[in-house]
Amino acid sequence: MADDDGYFGESTAATYEDFVAHRFSPEVVGPAVDVLAGLAGDGQAVEFGVGTGRIALPLAARGVPVHGIDMSRAMVARLRAKPGGDAVGVTIGDFATSRVAGAFSVAYLVFNTINCLTTQDAQVACFHNAAGHLLPGGTFVVETGIPELRKLPPGQTAVPFHISPTQWGFDTYDVATQAMTSHFVTLVDGRAEHSSTPFRYVWPAELDLMARLAGLRLRHRWADWSRAPFTAESGGHVSVWEKPTD
Repeated sequence: MADDDGYFGESTAATYEDFVAHRFSPEVVGPAVDVLAGLAGDGQAVEFGVGTGRIALPLAARGVPVHGIDMSRAMVARLRAKPGGDAVGVTIGDFATSRVAGAFSVAYLVFNTINCLTTQDAQVACFHNAAGHLLPGGTFVVETGIPELRKLPPGQTAVPFHISPTQWGFDTYDVATQAMTSHFVTLVDGRAEHSSTPFRYVWPAELDLMARLAGLRLRHRWADWSRAPFTAESGGHVSVWEKPTD
């Protein structure tokens, strides 16, 4: 989330893991690490938007060398403070353009992070950057949600996604530009505080075209990390594109 410290700055990093605690459960992390470790094989992995190390740390613990890219020093500081945090190399920078030395078997970007790139040009650049990091036969993996536009009746622009006694979360959409903003209203000492984060939502077919522009081709698309079939009713997808060997 954007805050007074900048995009995913200190005040957001301080509460991030509490807010998405369910994402740190073994039932969520385990299948993702299984897929990524299988794709990495004996090679290295690079994570775009490594954050606090939710995926990078257990993947490194599986014996896969992992390097991360992230522009939030506050999030990376929390990764570094965790057991094994020194085993994950991190480059501070924009994952759409920042390069890491070496060649990788898998590049990956999880939990809707592709949407943090708020222009189509930046998302296209991200695919080119991923392709540039990959060995021939390597793969780029993206986990993201399907935009919930089916929930919008005519004239409405907001969809709630979190409601509790102390916090409300809702997304607003601009279907003309694919801009999306996540809003949070939180009660603190009886007073409401508002924060918001800008995103750009993107469709699977659009991602496939971005991949093609970067010289990648689709290998798999699943509904989730368990490799369940992707259907018209899926709320998200895990897509795997490969870099040709010829």
